[in-house]
Amino acid sequence: MSHIFNPSRLALGVGIEDTFIPQERVGHRRLDEYELTQHYHYWRDDLSRAADAGAEFVRWGIPWYRLEPSPGEFDFSWVDDVAAHMDTLGLRCVVDLLHYGTPLWLENTFINSRYPEVFARYAGTVAERYRGIFTAYTPANEPLVNAQWCGRDGRWPPYLTGEDGYVKIVTAVAEGMSRAQAAIHTADPDAEIVLVDAGLRWSGTQFPGLSRAHLEEWRFVATDLYLGRVVTGHPMYSYLREHGISAQQLDWFRENAKVADVMGVNYYPGFTTISFDSNGAEVPGEGGVDGLLDLVRAYHERYELPIAITETSRNESTEAKVEWLTESLGAIDQLRDDGVPIVGYTWFPFLSLIDWDYRDATDSPDNHWNHLGLVDLRRTAGDVLERVPNAALDTFRAQARRRAVVS
Repeated sequence: MSHIFNPSRLALGVGIEDTFIPQERVGHRRLDEYELTQHYHYWRDDLSRAADAGAEFVRWGIPWYRLEPSPGEFDFSWVDDVAAHMDTLGLRCVVDLLHYGTPLWLENTFINSRYPEVFARYAGTVAERYRGIFTAYTPANEPLVNAQWCGRDGRWPPYLTGEDGYVKIVTAVAEGMSRAQAAIHTADPDAEIVLVDAGLRWSGTQFPGLSRAHLEEWRFVATDLYLGRVVTGHPMYSYLREHGISAQQLDWFRENAKVADVMGVNYYPGFTTISFDSNGAEVPGEGGVDGLLDLVRAYHERYELPIAITETSRNESTEAKVEWLTESLGAIDQLRDDGVPIVGYTWFPFLSLIDWDYRDATDSPDNHWNHLGLVDLRRTAGDVLERVPNAALDTFRAQARRRAVVS
């Protein structure tokens, strides 16, 4: 089966929000977006709606903690049904193997000494079972954000903090990505690898305790490790060594350098661009179309890989969504005309999601809706989350139809 992404055209897709943090403790409840959005129950309808909207592909993640409830023992029953339905719909899938969370049995999550090994086992098992049905994989979504929340800010397991914590997590996640790709290609040599990076941008004039030059390189560190680029003289080499990576580990990444088929860039106009207040706190700000253009060009110049916009959306209003969909696709068309090899565009998420701050709260999930999707979720009196398409879905469908005719 051919790859999803083709340099000659722009493929349009959508994504289902698939963050899974199953570990609970006092003050931190389980965060499973499929559970909170009732996707486990309405998955067939959700995917059918995506196909009906003209999406050629969907970014959709496997809940690893449910698929492998105990070490080496897999329950494929639900994923088998989902994969079969996608196949029937003709909906291609970019499989998120890791969207932040690990199984409950993996003590200390990413810093468990066996993490890269067990993650690679899981990835290879999935690729072998679904060869010919699933043809594209993202080994780990947004490794930078993963390392921030799990390693720098102490928000998610294993609750590390500071730069040492960040480096421990980002190193483990990058090694897991590398070993997972090897396992995937052993099972399915033709599988397409789609890296997905957070795509942070910086603005303003004050960077407390840091420098803009440091941050401009820091945002790429996970991908550079994975691609084997962090060698002596690399801008992040000394930083990584100072915070715990050994020279032998960096040699391992260089010796096991991987090549991806597509560089996925996530960009949200309302919060990808970050400045700092006087206390050093991060303040998300508006980046607009200029931010998208800037970020795509930065990734293109650095990595010279085909690029897919793997996440983008707005949540201010339906009108803002329609405007952003039209403006951002127009910007992508311009970049393609300028020779930038953009091969995919993903509205993410397709449905409303529950904001991550739900995990740290105790109130109703209905106080934490983030309506970024083309389909809004509204709770009925019977506790059913009704799927309500908004006007942006019609705009997406029209764009998909027009582009299908052109191609």
